[in-house]
Amino acid sequence: MSTWILLRGLTREVRHWGDFPQSLQAALPDAEIHAIELPGAGRLHMVKSPTTIDAIAVHCRNQVLAQGLRPPFHILAMSLGAMVAAAWANAHPEELAGCVLINTSLRPFSPFHHRLRPSAYAALSRLLLPMADRMREAVILHLTSSRAAELAEVLDAWVTYRREQPVTLSNTLRQLFAAMRYQAPATRPAVRLLVLTGSRDMLVDPECSSRLAKDWQADYAEHPGAGHDLPLDDGEWVVQQISRWLKSLA
Repeated sequence: MSTWILLRGLTREVRHWGDFPQSLQAALPDAEIHAIELPGAGRLHMVKSPTTIDAIAVHCRNQVLAQGLRPPFHILAMSLGAMVAAAWANAHPEELAGCVLINTSLRPFSPFHHRLRPSAYAALSRLLLPMADRMREAVILHLTSSRAAELAEVLDAWVTYRREQPVTLSNTLRQLFAAMRYQAPATRPAVRLLVLTGSRDMLVDPECSSRLAKDWQADYAEHPGAGHDLPLDDGEWVVQQISRWLKSLA
C-alpha cells in the first residue's frame, strides 16, 4: 500500500485536478490518493498563505499528518506545488518514497526569464486587475493549457470554483512572493525523483525542468504538445510515465 499526496500550483485548489486523481487511482489500485489544499486556496481560501515555500510545506505536511496519514509518502506536485514538494523532500527526506515534479522552475537552476516566460507577463499583469470571473479564468486556462479551445466545460467548472471559494488578491500575491523568492537546495534531496514537463508550456520554459532533472540526476520525460497544466492536457500520459517510473524502481 502506497500513499500519494497531490499538490496543485499557484491559487489552484484540489478540484482543479479534475478527473486526474481517478485516473491515477485506476493505474495504482492499491494506493491511497489524497489531494491537499495549499493554504490560501480551495477550502483554505480564507487562511493567510505563508510567504515562504518552506512554511507552505510545513502547513501541507501538518495537514497530511493531521489526517492520520503516515509516511512514507509519494508526492505528485505541479508548478508552485512542486516547489513545496522539493522543500518537503529537503527537510524530511525520510518521509518520502518519491516525488513527481511537474512543470516547476527552481532557483538556482534557471534564470528568471525561463522561470516565468516574458511572453506571459502581460496576461499575468491583467490578472492582478479587476475583471469578470469568467474572463479571469479564461485567461488562466489559455496560459496553462494547450487545449484551451476544447475545454469549455473545464472553464465553466473553474468559474464555479472561483465563485464558491475565491482566492484573495492578498493570498495570490503572498503565494507569488513565496514562489519568486524560493531557493531550492543545490544538492539533490535524498528522494527518488521524476520530472515531467510539457513542451508547449506558455508560463515556464521546459528548459527549467530539463535542467533540474540533469542537475539533480532525476528521471525525466517531456510531453511533445502539452502546456503548463500537464495533467489537464494529457493526464493519461502523466499516469503512464508514473507507472513506467515505478516499475523501473521495483
